[in-house]
Amino acid sequence: MHPPRAAAAGRTASPTTARLINDRLALQLLQSEGPLTAGQLKSLTGLSRPTVADLVERLQEAGLITVVGESGAQRRGPNARLYGIVADRAHLVGLDLRTHSATVAVADLLGRVRAEHTVLIDPDGAPDTAVATALAAVDKALAAAGAHAPHTIAVGAPGLVDPATGRFGGTDWIPSWHVGLVGALRARTGVQVLLENEVNLAAIAEQRDGAAHDRDTFVLLWLGQGTGAAVVLDGTLRRGASGGTGEIGFLPVPGTGALPSASGCDGGFHSLAGSAAICALAAEHGMPYGAAVDPKGADASSPGTGVHELSSGTGANEPPSGTGVHELSSGRGVHEPPSGTGAPTEASPTEASPTEALPAESLVRSAVAAGDAGAAFLDALAARIALGVAAVCAVLDPGCVVLGGEIGRGGGAALADRVAGHLARLSPLRTDVRAGAVGGRAVLLGAVLAARDAAQNELFGAAGPGVSPRP
Repeated sequence: MHPPRAAAAGRTASPTTARLINDRLALQLLQSEGPLTAGQLKSLTGLSRPTVADLVERLQEAGLITVVGESGAQRRGPNARLYGIVADRAHLVGLDLRTHSATVAVADLLGRVRAEHTVLIDPDGAPDTAVATALAAVDKALAAAGAHAPHTIAVGAPGLVDPATGRFGGTDWIPSWHVGLVGALRARTGVQVLLENEVNLAAIAEQRDGAAHDRDTFVLLWLGQGTGAAVVLDGTLRRGASGGTGEIGFLPVPGTGALPSASGCDGGFHSLAGSAAICALAAEHGMPYGAAVDPKGADASSPGTGVHELSSGTGANEPPSGTGVHELSSGRGVHEPPSGTGAPTEASPTEASPTEALPAESLVRSAVAAGDAGAAFLDALAARIALGVAAVCAVLDPGCVVLGGEIGRGGGAALADRVAGHLARLSPLRTDVRAGAVGGRAVLLGAVLAARDAAQNELFGAAGPGVSPRP
């Protein structure tokens, strides 16, 4: 999608401001369209030929673009030169922190992942040891990508993040090594380190490359070990006054026999749609806890599969070309660390518990594969999920709700369609319910995208008021 050309219409800008606007417009086009000739830039921007020539020269001198090839039948001369962004102008680091693991991705300025590295963390060990292990993983991934130092780092982690400071809030519920690692990254690298709640980053990934790619307003409902939500309104991620937007596990709902409290979400939506509740519901419907799952139907990078796919190549969500690195010391999947760090009685939405013989995701996938035999369980689960979705819709009217996490992915369209049916009977607001499409690496890919946006905002020029990243 092309950036809007008429955004600055009717304004009077100084020559310096006009050059910044033109440069950023050209860079955005090179980002979205790929390499372009000067003539194509002229056509797409509506700028004059001399203006395009000046900005091409200026961006080359700044080391932001270079000639990457030629186009046209003759394939010679200045008019045939293809210009592209210098991808190695900056290297970005995205981290996905869990209680028992840290996954690092290193990408170039275009967001193409060049290397990944995952390490398991002993949460009962010394925090300093965990921090050192995670820092070593960052160094190893940077080396594998051929990067000397990162330009920008984005970290996704469970827990509240204060929008005013960009730091953890309520740290009593957060692994101390998470706090220590973010502090160490800021002190050691001296570069911008963005900290974001992990479900918010998953929403960024779904909006850019997933189920919400055509939506400016939507809610991501994360259904995993716990429950969570991310809210995007008019293209902007909304975090709330304290960073608590989306703490849907605390939502009071009927059917739990209790109410949540300030110290725990038992009795809230979590008690209806969390992993433990789903396993109990499956048992009520006679589904064996050890139900088999067709491996062909499971996401290769989702919790419980014991499989990890690295990412590299030409896009932030593409498989690698052999540059990634991966380290595991057990048979668990890379995104299968144990219970999380949300409220004291609620696991982080993205965590998977090692105490479960099979995760709720396996039961949901089995029910989908079973057809009519699993329909009653799926319908009952959809009715529960619809209660939370109806509450969200009554307040926000997002028009679109994406079911993410292991349960959302595992249920796919079969679960999403059932939720939509129940929702239509609960709410007069028309809402499209979709299954998440990004997969098990949504948090990591969202971190890469957040780091890319921040780096490009700095290198390409100010993006305008209200859109600069948090400290």
